[in-house]
Order: sequence, then C-alpha cells, then structure tokens
Amino acid sequence: MSRKFGQSARRVAAGLVSVLALGFAGTALAEPALWAVKDKDSTIYLFGTIHVLKPDTPWRSARIDKALAASGDLTLEIVGADDPAVMQPLVAKYGLDPAHPLSTKLAPATFQHAAELAQGGGMPPQMLNMMRPWLAAVSLSLIPVIKAGYDPKSGVEQVLIREIKAAGKAENAFETPEQQIRFFADLSAKTEADFLRSTLDEVDEGVGKIDKMVAAWAAGDTAELESEFVSEMKGDYPELYELLIVKRNQDWAGQLKTKLAGSGVSFVAVGSGHLVGPDSVQAQLAKLGIKAERVE
Repeated sequence: MSRKFGQSARRVAAGLVSVLALGFAGTALAEPALWAVKDKDSTIYLFGTIHVLKPDTPWRSARIDKALAASGDLTLEIVGADDPAVMQPLVAKYGLDPAHPLSTKLAPATFQHAAELAQGGGMPPQMLNMMRPWLAAVSLSLIPVIKAGYDPKSGVEQVLIREIKAAGKAENAFETPEQQIRFFADLSAKTEADFLRSTLDEVDEGVGKIDKMVAAWAAGDTAELESEFVSEMKGDYPELYELLIVKRNQDWAGQLKTKLAGSGVSFVAVGSGHLVGPDSVQAQLAKLGIKAERVE
C-alpha cells in the first residue's frame, strides 16, 4: 500500500477540517511558486498553499505580497472550514457512524493501532470508534503533527483570510464545505479503509517526509511537489485521483474562465497538489485556451 495515498488524499481533506501536517525548509532566495492568468482587463494569481504550518515558518515574499495587495478578492477551495458552526454538523452527518463502530470495519490489530495513536493524542478510543474510516484517518494524521509543533491556525489560508478580512475585501470559494466533505464521505468502503491503513503506516514514520515535502513547496520546486502530491496517487489509486484531483481541477478551471471574462485582479489560493502535474489547474486552463505563466 502506498504511503502517498494517505499523503495525497489528506492534502484534499485538509481544507475541510483544517488538518494536515506540513513544515518548512528552504534555500536562500527561494520562495513558493506563484502563477498568473491574464487578459486585457483581468489578472488572476494562482498560489499553491500549505494548510498547516509551524507558527514561525517563513513563506511570504515580495511577489506574493504585491499580488495579494493588488487583488480585490480572494478565492479559496472552501470558505468556513474554520467555523465550528459550519463544520461540526457536517462532520457529524458524514463522518460519524456509531451504529457501525470502526472496530467492526478493521482487523483487530489495525483498530488497536489506531486506538493507541488516538489515546496518545488525547482522543478517547470510544470517540474514535464512532468515526467512519475517512474521518479517523484525517483526525489521526494530525496528532503527530501537532506534537511536532505545527498549528492549523498558522496555515496559509488562515493568514490570507485574516488579511483579506482586515482589508475589507471579498472572499469566494470554488466549493461548499459539504461538497468537499462528501468527496471523502462518498468513497467506497474499501477505499476508506485503505485510506486509514495507509495513514497509520505513514504516522509510524514520523514527520520527516512531511518536512521534505514542504521544503519543496517553500523552494518552489514543482517537480518535487508533483512527485509528493500526485505521482503515486495517480498510479496506485486512479479512481481516487480522478475524483479528488482531475475532476475538481477541471471544475475550477471552468470557474476561472468565467472569472477571467470579468475584470480586475484576483488572488486564488488552493492546495499545492492542484497546481502541479499533468492534470493541474494550469493544464486544465490550457485546454480551455488560457495560459498560466509562473511569476518570476
């Protein structure tokens, strides 16, 4: 079972419950990648995000700050992921299944492994047992990350939202919170269980691989990001890749085409996995006759 399945899927899941572990290591003068789409009266900046960071992670640059300042609005994957009033009812509806305990869906050793990890993170095993596998995977993936010093409130989206609100600018979203949660809630039972098992394998390895991935993000290394986010998920889980990456990128590209038909400057921030690889948002835009160029 590929570790990258858990890594790639949780990049998507992070937007819905603000969980995903990422860190930083960069090189001198390097910075996260930024792209721009333009026509005669519009500019749309595309920025790949990291959903959870250490509080002291440096990622701002003059290019990013200039693009954000010039933009009249911010578009994210979803709006409301940090609002318990929005998320808790959805998680209860789609993520909890007390009538069918998690312990009945997994091998005893696998559930015991999950329960030990949950207890080590302060989550009672009985709470874990109420969760569907996808929610258990997302929740357990955060435990070692927080222990390593990462903070959901320090993620890129949270920083951008605070700045946009302070400036009185508009927030938009490609998807609703319910849409994003259902990408996971509608997975087959087998895929859900695979997701959880791969998460447990990955957690056992610690946060070293996460640090490596974010080093690539911070350095703007799109080839390494493609390897970390896309390649194995595409090869090992093509149906999941098609659902979570390709179809969403196609939808977003269509929305961006409509937005480009208007006027003004906009800043779009989505998970970095959507802006790398052969099926990226930029690739989908190219199929629509729209060119995205990296801002240098």
